[in-house]
Amino acid sequence: MSKKIAFVFPGQGSQAIGMLSEIAAADPVIEQTFAQASEVLGYDLWQLVQNGPDTELNQTDKTQPAMLAAGVAMYRVWQNNSGITPSVMAGHSLGEYTALVCSGAISFAVAIDLVEKRGRFMQQAVPAGEGAMAAILGLDDAQVIKCCEEAAEGEIISAVNFNTPGQVVVAGAAAAVERITGIAKAAGAKRALILPVSVPSHCELMRPVAEQMKRLLAAVEITAPSIPVIHNADVAAHQSADAIRDALLRQLYNPVRWVESVQQIAASDIDTLVECGPGKVLAGMNKRIDRSMTALPIFNPASLEKAIATVTAEG
Repeated sequence: MSKKIAFVFPGQGSQAIGMLSEIAAADPVIEQTFAQASEVLGYDLWQLVQNGPDTELNQTDKTQPAMLAAGVAMYRVWQNNSGITPSVMAGHSLGEYTALVCSGAISFAVAIDLVEKRGRFMQQAVPAGEGAMAAILGLDDAQVIKCCEEAAEGEIISAVNFNTPGQVVVAGAAAAVERITGIAKAAGAKRALILPVSVPSHCELMRPVAEQMKRLLAAVEITAPSIPVIHNADVAAHQSADAIRDALLRQLYNPVRWVESVQQIAASDIDTLVECGPGKVLAGMNKRIDRSMTALPIFNPASLEKAIATVTAEG
């Protein structure tokens, strides 16, 4: 008897030059999916993903369609090879769009266009060098929030990714993010690291992006997902198009409540969580959130085979 599974999709940060090359050699669906994305974008996305340069792949307006295409491509491979449908889905930040595509709520071509523009708007909202993000390790959520208050000094800074217990990412004005690294260490943090990103995602500095995305999303057809998708901003699944649009807009300037999202998945009697994309970041996080669920990343033929065997195993 198959296990009850959830699919989760990563956001930015899991991209790498050469990603999915091994599975692409074994299954034409990967390159076919990237070709569909390239048609929308007007450039060869697969060529960029395979050959770089990484400075270009790491630009947010390129990273977002690349990660969306990678997640959708791997989900298509899973469908073709297993025939097993997950009971629920979730995506970390950008991965929420991937989940909505895979659940049938938004068409792939439309989503590729949306996330490319989302990336461009995000980059334009905060000039290079004016925003930053940092990972704070070893403090609880309340301590990190208190450190943000101390570091602000009239500038914007907030806790934006509640990734695991003891791992919180903050974002905001570059100077405030710089200040929090010292403040967090003084408060007992094991590490406080500035992240190599150019956009301070999920904080108030992204609110103008929501206004731009609101116009785009209003014109997009969204249908009820065939598989529930738990949203980052409110840890809830939505069926109506307007509620999904609203969740995608609020996601831009509200925290990614990932710990709660995984806990919500576990509460649905899910025993296996499959990370669908080019890496295993979310599967790694799961060990610190809920060890009762088996976490299986799929990104190459061996990991796909292992995941299918695990999910279909008796008992």
